[in-house]
Amino acid sequence: MCGIVGLISARKQLENGERIKKGIHLMNDRGNGLGAGYAAYGIYPDFKDYYAVHIMGSSQQGLKEAARFINRHFEVVHNRAIPVWDKIIRDHPFFNLFFVSPGISAEKRLPGEESDDDYVVSKCMQLNKTIEGAYTCSNGKNLGVFKGVGTPLDIYDFFRLDEYAAYSWLGHNRFPTNTPGWWGGAHPFNILEFSIVHNGEISSYGINRRYLESFGYFCQLQTDSEAVAYLIDLLIRRHGLSISEATTVLAPPYWKSMERIEDPDQKDLLTFLRTTYEQGMLNGPFAVLTAFEGGMFSLTDNTKLRPMTAATHNGYTYFASEIASLYEMEEAVEDIITPRAGQPIIARFETETGKAYR
Repeated sequence: MCGIVGLISARKQLENGERIKKGIHLMNDRGNGLGAGYAAYGIYPDFKDYYAVHIMGSSQQGLKEAARFINRHFEVVHNRAIPVWDKIIRDHPFFNLFFVSPGISAEKRLPGEESDDDYVVSKCMQLNKTIEGAYTCSNGKNLGVFKGVGTPLDIYDFFRLDEYAAYSWLGHNRFPTNTPGWWGGAHPFNILEFSIVHNGEISSYGINRRYLESFGYFCQLQTDSEAVAYLIDLLIRRHGLSISEATTVLAPPYWKSMERIEDPDQKDLLTFLRTTYEQGMLNGPFAVLTAFEGGMFSLTDNTKLRPMTAATHNGYTYFASEIASLYEMEEAVEDIITPRAGQPIIARFETETGKAYR
């Protein structure tokens, strides 16, 4: 059921979330008011070199404990409450934003925390696991995730997203089925530069979760979608796979299809990826849209049991579960693309200043 939308400016032109709001609102019947959210990239230019950690606390006490944890493990250069309009949603958690850098030098960190990225992931996982009622919503640079229980319009207005300007936006409308509808379980899910929105059900969640735990990831947010974000981080950032290779791991071709491939190098690569990362493969019907430092990409399962479309216009790429939402974001869209099952669509910035994933 869930609704997915995304837009990205190849020239990194900034705009508020008005168009992404229109795109996801059109698919309001794909949700049931129990979850919606947005991710925005480029919104903190004054602190773009620091990790922007969004913390959600179910109580003021939980938020205070999370703040103490952040101050103990990081150098905090600035922090503030995330502004909300609580007339829209009165019974809600509390949200704080911390701009941080790792608090100790690399040589003094624990094994597996040597890089700044690994250190941030490790500590945020620890916070989610050990502090009751407090969770990390996002921890990347120059980006933020805003999500909760409500309709897309509720969440947009609650977080006052018309006051932000971003060059890349994700939107999601949730219809929880076998996982609870709660603030931490709303989409998007984020880890460092990667933010994902997901439609469908991951029936391989148990295997995927145990596989992730062997690499130090911990799923605490009571939904299968969280595992997808961590798998993307593991495959691309930590293991150095290209986007094409990572999406092949997540939605590999069937063995019978691979047998028909004539190029021996391609066949060997696909066989290597499928056997090496067998426990990272996603089973079940799904469509995933991922924003990252260098752009945005979509992926569907290898039978395409969940919809995904894309289109371009004037330096923008638009993604949505339904074609009608593309026209809500831009009436003059052209080159509408309906990808084949398991085929990623990748949109990149014209000038990449970050990691240049293949």
